[in-house]
Amino acid sequence: MKNKFKVLIAEDTAEFSHESTDIFTEKGFDAQFCEKNGSTVLERIRSFSPDVVLMDMFMSGIDGVGVMRNIKDNKNIRRPVFVIISSFDSTMLEKEALSAGAAYYVIKPFRISDILDRISELMTCYLDEPQAGTGNVYSLDSDLELTVTTILHQIGVPAHIKGYHYLRSSIIMSVRRPDIINAVTKELYPSVASKYSTTPSRVERAIRHAIEVAWDRGDVDVLNSYFGYTIHNSRGKPTNSEFIAMISDKLRLKNRLSA
Repeated sequence: MKNKFKVLIAEDTAEFSHESTDIFTEKGFDAQFCEKNGSTVLERIRSFSPDVVLMDMFMSGIDGVGVMRNIKDNKNIRRPVFVIISSFDSTMLEKEALSAGAAYYVIKPFRISDILDRISELMTCYLDEPQAGTGNVYSLDSDLELTVTTILHQIGVPAHIKGYHYLRSSIIMSVRRPDIINAVTKELYPSVASKYSTTPSRVERAIRHAIEVAWDRGDVDVLNSYFGYTIHNSRGKPTNSEFIAMISDKLRLKNRLSA
């Protein structure tokens, strides 16, 4: 891993063995621990300015959702990537965490090494890394990327699945190049595949899976705001191209109205 990420962990250090804490250093993370208290977490985010916050859904003082909403509302604090830990395998809690801004929802027990590997993958989505490949891969401004990321979180597409990353890149490409939505198979999927060193068919399947997941557990009100016509009749979930086109069209319209 090229970058050394700063990680704030709101957990009792007794829950992490000495071997586990050593893994942070081995994998290139600068880790700091704090008590499992929402107010303390907010203070440490301000002072430590972590890249990632690993915290429990339920904490004393302010819970995990409250912490994320507090940071979201405070424009003077750089927003970290939030990873929520929970002892409850609950679709409702997971949806609430993701809707509030969590990038990943982890069920206890877990292997700390697996979580660190997942964090490394998640962080690649938030860094401005050079784009490899040909002119089919587009350089995008951070505001647009953040907006699309927020929309996918709101809709309920979990950030830990591959389709999430493929969807985000597809939507951003479609905002920049509206005509590419008319060549999904010939241009869009190959462009995304080139960026992630995979195949167009895998991109198509992963995006379809991401949409299915969002439809199964997403917030109905949010889905309705984007895809009302598909929810209220017998058509079911939108196709890949419909999903990408509707989000990108809304973003282009929003940009024109605000211009």
